[in-house]
Amino acid sequence: MRLFKNARLWLAAGLLLAGLARADAPLVLMTDFGLKDGAVSAMRGVAYSVDPKLTLSDLTHEIPDYDIWSGAYRLYQTANYWPKGTVFVSVVDPGVGTERQSVVLKTRDGRYFVNPNNGLLTLIAERDGVAELRRIDEKTNRLQGSAASYTFHGRDVYAYTGARLAAGKIRFEDVGPPLPASAVVKLSYQRAEAADGRLKGMIPVLDPQYGNVWTNIPKALFEAQGFRPGDTVKVRIFKQGKPVDEVVAPYRHTFGEVASGQPLVYLNSLLDVSLALNMDNYAAKRGIGSGPEWSVELSRP
Repeated sequence: MRLFKNARLWLAAGLLLAGLARADAPLVLMTDFGLKDGAVSAMRGVAYSVDPKLTLSDLTHEIPDYDIWSGAYRLYQTANYWPKGTVFVSVVDPGVGTERQSVVLKTRDGRYFVNPNNGLLTLIAERDGVAELRRIDEKTNRLQGSAASYTFHGRDVYAYTGARLAAGKIRFEDVGPPLPASAVVKLSYQRAEAADGRLKGMIPVLDPQYGNVWTNIPKALFEAQGFRPGDTVKVRIFKQGKPVDEVVAPYRHTFGEVASGQPLVYLNSLLDVSLALNMDNYAAKRGIGSGPEWSVELSRP
């Protein structure tokens, strides 16, 4: 009898500790809203109303207005540094209120992406794979009382659904009906490739603080062409196929290996080839932008 009573006490204690130790998945927000008004705060409020214990963070709210490509790249840049199970709510949605779908993608590594299906998932789907894709059923996954609102799905649909998923209030299967992986809308862009002794790629984003020019050409492809630190690289930059800039610069590990104001080729934090001016802003000085219309070519001088 005493053993039975002790077992019940241990079971009760275990259940209590399990409840206290329950950890919700992190919820990460990204938008092009900026912080000048209350839009982001409203999204955060909806999430905390679902569960005040949520771990809520911001990727960025400074995506350039309507720039779906930049949003897609910032997800690609950061997602894999978050734990498996993390839920990302991304709102760069110039088509809000139209027939574009609202979806949740689950990657093969078990991260979740809640957003409009408008190209934001391009790079995540390609790199991390699509384990499952579901369309959000707004009859069950929409903030109560918001049915008459057509222009703030970030608050009414995405933050609400993402918070419920992160807090364990709904299962992934409760999001809505499944869609085929092929239903992910993808933006077209110049993939990194080697051809005729040259490396071709694109400028996906700029370093917004310092004006460094990032490419999508990875270290492995660059060094497979024989480039080593200390070598000189010829870089040509194009906009819509027309040449905009050309420079010959050394390939270096760090900025400090060249004089202030001088150009260098280096590997950025994602180990992709990048171009910079030490202690200066390459993009501003040379009039360089980013996105699918900007391409780059690397070769030996």
